Amino acid sequence: MIHIHLATATLLVALATLAWIDARSFRLPDLGTLPLIAAGVAINTVFLGTPWTSLVGAALGYGSFVAIETGYRHWRGRDGLGRGDAKLMAAAGAWCGGWLLPLIVLVGTASALAFIGALALIRRRLPDSSQPWAFGPWLALGFFIGWLHRAYGPGLYPAF
Repeated sequence: MIHIHLATATLLVALATLAWIDARSFRLPDLGTLPLIAAGVAINTVFLGTPWTSLVGAALGYGSFVAIETGYRHWRGRDGLGRGDAKLMAAAGAWCGGWLLPLIVLVGTASALAFIGALALIRRRLPDSSQPWAFGPWLALGFFIGWLHRAYGPGLYPAF
């Protein structure tokens, strides 16, 4: 059981650091995201014996966000997501498995929209639609909630 708590604490520190960096610089550095992918694969392989769950989850997380990124760029002619967001989703899939990716995106998106809506209410005006917003902090929140569900949840998903 100690390995669950150690993995959770490590993930929390890594995600908080990435969220802070992205909120300030609009960048999710490879130095933070790529080791998280490897750690997720390692944890699933060593403790769960399910490396394929991790690898498929990482591929789904990365591939889906790259598809959204390129589709948005093609449709709108500007960037909407960065490749760092895709790498963070790959890490989420590596840790949590592909089946929790919709929950992670839902939590991230809903919390981002709630934050922007609260700012609009406080400022009494809608934000400028051309203003960039860092999505990494919200994805990190969804990722951590997904991990808590997987590691400590009701047994619907494989846990340690």
